Amino acid sequence: MLDLPNLLSFLRIALVPFLVYCLTDTDPVSSLMAAGIFFIACLTDYFDGYLARKHGQTTILGTFLDPLADKLLVMAALVMLVASDRVPGPPAWMVVVILGREIAVTGLRSVAAGQGLVVSADQLGKYKTLFQMFALHGLIIHYQYGFVDFHLLGMYFLWIALVVGVWSGLDYHVTVARLLLGKHRAADDRTATPAQPSSIPASTPPAQQQPERSA
Repeated sequence: MLDLPNLLSFLRIALVPFLVYCLTDTDPVSSLMAAGIFFIACLTDYFDGYLARKHGQTTILGTFLDPLADKLLVMAALVMLVASDRVPGPPAWMVVVILGREIAVTGLRSVAAGQGLVVSADQLGKYKTLFQMFALHGLIIHYQYGFVDFHLLGMYFLWIALVVGVWSGLDYHVTVARLLLGKHRAADDRTATPAQPSSIPASTPPAQQQPERSA
């Protein structure tokens, strides 16, 4: 259970409080420290998936733990950025949509798991995660260095992540709904199939009656 990929996922979860602490301060140094922590967390996300595939260590725990760690990291960063005093900041409505999508997908995963279905992240979901990582790096750094306005760059990627995230969330719901419907139909078909009665061979002679005794 606690193989290296899962330990990296646990490490990513453990970095969340440190990220939150650094984001409570809005000065450039704290922002760079927060971006560094977020970058390390993103590296653990890459390596746990890479090691799991390379060594064949894909487990049910890892399938659940990896997206959970990603969601905790993203949700913590987005909430802290909205609550920050830095101006400008990411629009609250965008954060609500992104977090709503994450909660809805997580809840659907729980429903699917309760039905014995383990649905891993699809390709759209992976693109969404990638764009979110780029967006959050820019938004966490926030300040302009040289000719690069990191907040503006982060907002561009956040818009892309929002569109891809909503799209992938809808696609995920459709996929799980089809799987659940197919499973229920298969169960109904098995229940509706009547048991075939046992046949009596034609050669079996009928039971002979005993002759009545005379008085």
